[in-house]
Amino acid sequence: MEVRLPPLGEGADSGTVVNILVQVGDRVEKDQVVLELENEKAVAPIPAPASGVVTAVHVEVGQEVSVGDLILSLQVEGEEAAAPSEAPAEVPAARPEAPAPAAPAQPAAPADSGVLGSYQYRSPSGSPPPAAPSVRKLAAQLGIDLTRVPGSGRGGRIVLEDLRRYIQWLQSLAFGQAPAPAPTPTAAERPTPQRIDFERWGPVRRERLSSLRRTIARRLQEAWNAIPHVTQFDEADITELMALRGRYKELYEQRGARLTLTPFAVKAVVAALQEFPIFNASLDEATQEVVFKEHYHIGIAVDTEHGLYVPVVRDADKKSLLEIAQEIEALAEKARARRLSAEEMEGGTFTISNQGALGGGHFTPIVNPPQAAILGIGRGGYRPVVRNGEIVPRLMMPLAVSYDHRLIDGGAAARFIVRLVKAFEEFPEELLQLDAEGTEDHGGNAG
Repeated sequence: MEVRLPPLGEGADSGTVVNILVQVGDRVEKDQVVLELENEKAVAPIPAPASGVVTAVHVEVGQEVSVGDLILSLQVEGEEAAAPSEAPAEVPAARPEAPAPAAPAQPAAPADSGVLGSYQYRSPSGSPPPAAPSVRKLAAQLGIDLTRVPGSGRGGRIVLEDLRRYIQWLQSLAFGQAPAPAPTPTAAERPTPQRIDFERWGPVRRERLSSLRRTIARRLQEAWNAIPHVTQFDEADITELMALRGRYKELYEQRGARLTLTPFAVKAVVAALQEFPIFNASLDEATQEVVFKEHYHIGIAVDTEHGLYVPVVRDADKKSLLEIAQEIEALAEKARARRLSAEEMEGGTFTISNQGALGGGHFTPIVNPPQAAILGIGRGGYRPVVRNGEIVPRLMMPLAVSYDHRLIDGGAAARFIVRLVKAFEEFPEELLQLDAEGTEDHGGNAG
């Protein structure tokens, strides 16, 4: 049996092998994990489709593979290893044929008719063209051969807009009319990056971008291009907050939780989001609606040697400070070990990026779509501040809130960050207190 990479889920068609758990001669059981694949920041286990003995391993650690690529060969018990297992194939669909022109005088061809008329997807591995399951299903229902549809997504992936454009083109042939020109260029039509001879000016060292770094780069580029960013700056006086932390730090450590500033930030953010729900919302561009979320799932940016991960603390409004601190620590450890699942990084409604432990002051974080805003926290430091007519040293922490200007106006952003500053400066001590069993009162959120 030829074992090929199965579909990886909606929106995913390739990944990088990070761990191979079997070798030639090993016996495996059905559904036993045979390798781990990093895709879209998550590491996914790939199971064996049947029981048998491994006769060949066709991939190596660090190799990038796509859906349908050969990864293993198995000698399946009770049968010959003759019938290869293919990646789930498309439902056979009749290829629609365009009617012949009725007259020699043909209307002007659409701008992309040459591409649509001559395009044919071909894969060396024989795998079908990359497309989401929903697109495959719709194409099968309509009798569309996806190998004839040029994809405009990453790596030539076929998206719904590509299918719509192809159907319009077929319709134009049927009625002798030219459709509207395609607004989105295909992957083949995009300009090829210019190769620069860096070696011309001196010695260099090259290192291939990891799959994770390419994912980060693509997502940040998409976010920056799609969202009109504005960043609002301020500072919070956290002198009293750090004094509170000092009084409770050892008690929390006894409960297995590190009382860093980030759990306080989560509680402060939730309090501000509850008062300003537009910062917890998203813009649904397909329906032109604002989606106000009545749940508070806070993404926490985690810096690792492999890149940036953003796991999500779900229902942060319903959890105590102790529970949030414990969960953040557990998620950070999983991120550093590259053991986060895709589900643990999905569904965030707002993100916090705390760079205080690394240094630096104000910075401009990039909004994490489809969220509307993100909080950046810099390193706090003592500054001379006027209090009650006197200049006194206070511990001031830089804050930066970047937001989607399509949804949020500057006035709302100013009020939001003022509310956030208040939540840090007037953090209620009762939220830190533990009962006799070592758990907190779920006393709500800061301020």
